[in-house]
Amino acid sequence: MTSLPASATGPSGPGNDAPDTDTGAREHRRLVAALALAAVSWAALWVANEWFWDAAVGWLGLDLADRAIGAVHFFLYDTIKIVLLLLGLMFLVGMLRASLDLDRARDWLEGRGLFVGLTLAIVLGVVTPFCSCSSIPLFIGFVAAGIPLSVTLTFLIASPLISEIAAIMIGEMFGWHIAAAYVGAGAAIAFVAGWALSRFRLDRWVDDVVFTTRVAVLRADGHVPSLRERVDAALGESRDILRSVWIWVVVGVGVGAVIHGWVPEDFFLRWAGPDNPLAVFVATLAGIPLYVNGAGVVPIAEALWAKGMSLGTVMAFIMSSIALSIPQAIMLRRVMRPPLLALFFAVVAAGILAIGLVFNVIA
Repeated sequence: MTSLPASATGPSGPGNDAPDTDTGAREHRRLVAALALAAVSWAALWVANEWFWDAAVGWLGLDLADRAIGAVHFFLYDTIKIVLLLLGLMFLVGMLRASLDLDRARDWLEGRGLFVGLTLAIVLGVVTPFCSCSSIPLFIGFVAAGIPLSVTLTFLIASPLISEIAAIMIGEMFGWHIAAAYVGAGAAIAFVAGWALSRFRLDRWVDDVVFTTRVAVLRADGHVPSLRERVDAALGESRDILRSVWIWVVVGVGVGAVIHGWVPEDFFLRWAGPDNPLAVFVATLAGIPLYVNGAGVVPIAEALWAKGMSLGTVMAFIMSSIALSIPQAIMLRRVMRPPLLALFFAVVAAGILAIGLVFNVIA
């Protein structure tokens, strides 16, 4: 009679798996606790960032109204803000991509058609209050997950363009009917731009680095990763992407800081005033290098409107300021090849220009 292997009956047999199970449970709890601590630390750094630089100006007895001081303050605050967003969002998106069966989600999305995909992208963009640079990590994650590029680009347009803060401030300063028109116009631009971009073969113009991330490799061949594997892959991917784009963040924010500090408000009124028949065109182009969020641009726009700038020109200025920016272009260049980058900016700028002209005719 053949005897059973020792592994079936000895100390390491099936009935003695409890120590391994307990060890795995303890490691899982430690990982969960470490993730919670990391989330709290990230939130604390996020809150402390703006407070620290504002306080530092006071400690040093400096005047933020001074252009050089304002530019340096803008550069330091925004650089750290974007680095924190890149690390936090890329890790979060990486964990989600490693945890979810995104192939099934992609198949579901493709089965619903382009209209549903673009609409969902706009809704997601509305509920994620990111600036034009801050939405880039989610864009990278969506592309790496295989979501159709026209849908991810629609999100990249809608997230900064349809700003909740800008909408509320426009409602208070211009009227709520204009705020509603602003939201509707932003959604229309994102949808039409996404549809137009879907007519092109765009994947060939996305940098290969987006498709070879650690999480993409981890989920290959249907592998279901453990929590430790997901954390390690998300951390490694966040570090890899930050290493590849940090110089572009610094350069992009530096350009934005110079423009923020030295371009006077009356520059826009001079070149896009009511007497200029090309005012909407000029305002659309002039808003691109300004690099401000909704809270920063709406008060400027209200001042320009009070001085006689037409409503459509003001709307074009607001939209181009928050939806397109030179820092955004510099950072997107790391993941987009020049033809796609140029096409993206051209389509969005054309949509903003069209909205400005329509608003002026209606007004």
